Amino acid sequence: MELDELGRRLAQFVERQTGADTVDVREFRRLSGGAIQNNYALTVDIRGGLEPGLKQWVVRSDAPSRIAASLDREQEYRVLEAAYRAGVTVPQPLWLCTDKSVIGDVFCIMSRAPGSASPRQLVGGVLQDQPAQALTRQLGVELARLHRVKPPHPELGFLPLPQRTPALSRVQTYRDALRFIPEPHPVLEWSLNWLQDHVPDAAGLVLCHGDFRTGNYMVQDGRLTAILDWEFAAWSDPYEDLGWLCSKSWRFGVNDRQVGGVGHKEDLFCGYSSLSGQPVDAGKVVYWEVMAMTRWAIIALQQAQRHLSGEQPSLELALTGRMLPEIEFDLLAQIRDLEKSHE
Repeated sequence: MELDELGRRLAQFVERQTGADTVDVREFRRLSGGAIQNNYALTVDIRGGLEPGLKQWVVRSDAPSRIAASLDREQEYRVLEAAYRAGVTVPQPLWLCTDKSVIGDVFCIMSRAPGSASPRQLVGGVLQDQPAQALTRQLGVELARLHRVKPPHPELGFLPLPQRTPALSRVQTYRDALRFIPEPHPVLEWSLNWLQDHVPDAAGLVLCHGDFRTGNYMVQDGRLTAILDWEFAAWSDPYEDLGWLCSKSWRFGVNDRQVGGVGHKEDLFCGYSSLSGQPVDAGKVVYWEVMAMTRWAIIALQQAQRHLSGEQPSLELALTGRMLPEIEFDLLAQIRDLEKSHE
């Protein structure tokens, strides 16, 4: 469907939802990124009804194909609602439409947060030391606030509970995923063995974002304005989110700032503990960093397979697959350093 036709249909949808007299589309464009979802910026001028005025929103729908582990749009919307009600800094969820006759797919509309999510901007020196420290602490506070959401939850019954500890469940999930990759990957098989042999005590089950990293949150003037992309949310160990954020895979080359290339672990842990009331176990974070790199390597393989199979030809997906050797090298180096530190 052409963008102009999509915009026209969305305007009609908004008109019905708000009871507006008229809805004029001022801007409708595809946003960059989104290998798993389609994201659009929608600006409308609404006259009359419940939401008059100029509104800036984001429309989110499924891409032609998605990773099996990701939530669909309706599920992601329910998670977004739960996070919003818990006080987490997220876009305000506005409407979910499951009627595919509107634009050809299930979609949701949410508020558009100001700022940038670009890793290149956030790790490229835009943030000075003091704003970076404050942002890193804020990231810790936001994670602690999210992790207050625990099962059972009346609106999140579709999220399965791990059958074993979260760590062992992840290891089994990634072993299963590797079986569907045509060629062998001994580094990943070895890392999964290492993870299974070094499982730390579980810290309980909480709602985890599942992809909490630089690139998935918006920042304006050094302040967090929104946490984005909730399609990998799950009940898991709170250290999974902390380890993912601190993984070398998401430092974008700025390795002296272990938290997403923008800050230091002590500030992240300080922010987290200030709200959770519990100290952060640095050793568990490092374990989950190894888990994070293993997971990212498998995702890279899956993304490459989507391209190579012809399911979704995409330069972005193909380039993601080319990252595997670097991820495997970092993975081996991290495990080597961990084992040396325990000698």
